[in-house]
Amino acid sequence: MKAVIFDVDGTLYDQSKLRLRILFDMVAASIWHPSCLYDFKIIWDFRRAREQNPFLGESGIEEKQYVWGAERSGVSVKQVREVVQKWMFEKPLPHLPLCRYEGVQRLFRYLSEKNIKIGIFSDYPANQKISALGLWADVIVCSLDQDVDRLKPDPKGLFIAAEKLGVSVGNCLFIGDRDEKDGVCAREAEMPFLLLKRNSDFYRSPDLYKEIDSWING
Repeated sequence: MKAVIFDVDGTLYDQSKLRLRILFDMVAASIWHPSCLYDFKIIWDFRRAREQNPFLGESGIEEKQYVWGAERSGVSVKQVREVVQKWMFEKPLPHLPLCRYEGVQRLFRYLSEKNIKIGIFSDYPANQKISALGLWADVIVCSLDQDVDRLKPDPKGLFIAAEKLGVSVGNCLFIGDRDEKDGVCAREAEMPFLLLKRNSDFYRSPDLYKEIDSWING
């Protein structure tokens, strides 16, 4: 193994903890601006629309995701884009350090010390998130990038991440938190996959380092 590619949301940080913090922020904001309560529905509809449209093979996903959300929420595409930008991409950033899984930074350092390249493949833009988490990567790939333009579990993003890392697919390990998305994606790419075990000290487990070492030395 010469590279490890990580999913982001739910893999590098506790997504449930983050969502709870954002919910508190939205409720607080609604005290002064009651319309913010509808933002919750817009976000909910946007996420559900994306979940139900991954297999269509359409191009122009970056724009179409907002169209899907607008159709569900009965608002303009512009409003969906603004709400998503605010509550999904901007407001979470200050909370991310407190939601980061313990041991993630240590694993990243360990991989760097072993000269293992680090990649990121996320369905959402991840550059700012990685920075806010205090992490780093050799390559960051998003499903919405023009050269990808496919949502998981389509494996195209993994192929592109491996190519940018300069490593063959078979020499990469993909770590994610959803087998039905990340796992399928990895299997479609014929890339080794490691499923994050929730409700455990995944990144602090000695067994994880043993498994990583077995991949490196295998």
